[in-house]
Amino acid sequence: MSSALRVLSVNVATARVLEVGENRRVMSAIGKRGVSGEVAVGRLGLAGDEQADPTVHGGIDKAVYAYPSEHYAFWQTVRAQARVAPWDEAPPHGFLGENLTLAGLLEDQVWIGDVLRFPHCELAVAAPRQPCYKFNAVMGFNQATKMMLQSGYCGYYLAVRVPGTIAAGEVGELQPGPREVGIPELFRAVMGKHRRG
Repeated sequence: MSSALRVLSVNVATARVLEVGENRRVMSAIGKRGVSGEVAVGRLGLAGDEQADPTVHGGIDKAVYAYPSEHYAFWQTVRAQARVAPWDEAPPHGFLGENLTLAGLLEDQVWIGDVLRFPHCELAVAAPRQPCYKFNAVMGFNQATKMMLQSGYCGYYLAVRVPGTIAAGEVGELQPGPREVGIPELFRAVMGKHRRG
């Protein structure tokens, strides 16, 4: 069984200074912005995109980060409740650090090894995102990582199986893999280990 999905936005960023606390600055490319037209997809990610800390983000297995657009209303609400954004201010696509803002494919619908087939490239589901202090900084409140853990709204990393191009508006298809390890289960296991460690 396969399901259709749609690319709402393709987002990239270069690494720049991010304030993560009083007198603390780090390099980060988490604040992505949408780009128009076709974007080249190589083995290590999208053209024009950088990863400031390749030990955590990037590489063959974390080349592209996808996030379901369906969760944006949740983050709009919790940011308003935290009084860091107005109630009617929807975050722009790419705000959560994702390269691909997708519609129609939630975390509980994908497993490690599933393949997202687009017209000009193929991407394989490789891992859930593990949020860190940089996510808190971008979201504007210190409980953002905890909210991602509790909600399970983590998105997923993709490995580039067939390089090519991708563009906003393209429709893809999910090709099931072995279906042995799901994103929600792996996310809870990995984040639980970090919390205990």
